Formats: sequence, C-alpha cells, structure tokens
Amino acid sequence: MNVVIFGATGMVGQGVLHACLADATIGRVLAIGRTPTGVSHPKLRELVRADLANYADIEAELTGYDACFWCLGVSSFRMDEARYTRTTYDLTMAAATALSRRNPAMIFVFVSGAGADSSERGRVMWARVKGRTENALRRLPFKAVIVVRPAIIQPLRGIRSKTASYRLSYSLAWPVFALLRSLAPQLVLTTDSLARAMIRAGRHGADKTILEARDIHALATKAQR
Repeated sequence: MNVVIFGATGMVGQGVLHACLADATIGRVLAIGRTPTGVSHPKLRELVRADLANYADIEAELTGYDACFWCLGVSSFRMDEARYTRTTYDLTMAAATALSRRNPAMIFVFVSGAGADSSERGRVMWARVKGRTENALRRLPFKAVIVVRPAIIQPLRGIRSKTASYRLSYSLAWPVFALLRSLAPQLVLTTDSLARAMIRAGRHGADKTILEARDIHALATKAQR
C-alpha cells in the first residue's frame, strides 16, 4: 500500500507517520505540508508547500496512491467561521479533489472530531464546518471515504501537539489518562491506537463510514490481531 499523509507534523499526523513508516506492508509514504517533518526514512518523500490550496503544479505526482490520511487541522479558538472554513473545508477539498481525479481507487481517511455536525445546521461553528467537510468528501469519486471522530487522545512516544494550549492541557491531564482508560477504555484513544485504526481503514475500509471513538477503538483492536 502506498499512502499520502497531510498534517504529518501535528499530534495525530506524527502518530500516523511513524506507524506507516514502521509498517512493512506500506511501500511509499508521501507527506505533504507546510513544514518538514524532520524525519528521515527510505520510503518517505516530503513535499513542503506554502500553498495547500492549489495542486495544479504537482497533480501528476499525486498518482499511484491507495490511501490518504488527512490529519491536518487547527483549533477553532478565536476564529470566525469564514477563517475556520478556509483552513478546514477549503484546504481539505482542494487536496481531496486533486487526489480523487488521480486515484479513484483510493480510500480517503479524514480526521474529524467527536461532535461534528452532519446536519450542517447546528449552533456550534466548528462542528458545522467539520460536518460540511465530511459530507462534501463523501460526494467525491473515491473508492471510500472514512471519517474518524476521536474524542480524547493520549499522545505517546514523545509526540506533542503544535498548539500551545493543547500541550498545556495534555501535560495537566497526563496523570488522569490512566484512570480514564481504566474507566472508559473505548473512549480514550492513544496516538498509536488511532494510527492503527486509520491504517486498517485505509487498507480495508470499515463497516461504517463514520467512526466514533468506540468504533475507532474496536478497529484498532482488530488491527492488532
């Protein structure tokens, strides 16, 4: 399997990148983003681009991939809807549209969030935009679009969020993660388990097109067998 990763320097993306590089069944990994990953590996190729809204100049290079893991995302904190839409909906659809033209047999795995609003009519701005993006992706001519909606994610292996407020939250919550995982193991994911589930979905698809935390946990468990 050959894969494309967007957002490989973020918390979720780092987990997916390391899991893909460690997976012997994955041949080529293309990481596309605004900043280098800082990772060197024989099967990793990086395209560092300032403009993630236009792929006309490199679209021919996006051919021959079986799965895409969309891990690119930003916090909606202090953002209005127009700006959040540009960074969430517009960037996702620009890349996905280009990939769908070149790879109709691709499975596109989109990292959304718990509470995303598929109706696109709710009161919560970020949830509406995420839901709109999920719906638009499913209209593209991919083999499949799998939406993952994690809730609580525990970063492992030294992975850190690029968002300062998230880093603080995770450092404060670290002592509580073990308790949460013992009380509600199906709701608390790790960067490792999320990556396993996404790779499994990218390879085989999933029984559902939208995977909530419990579904992601179950898929990650199945991937370990």
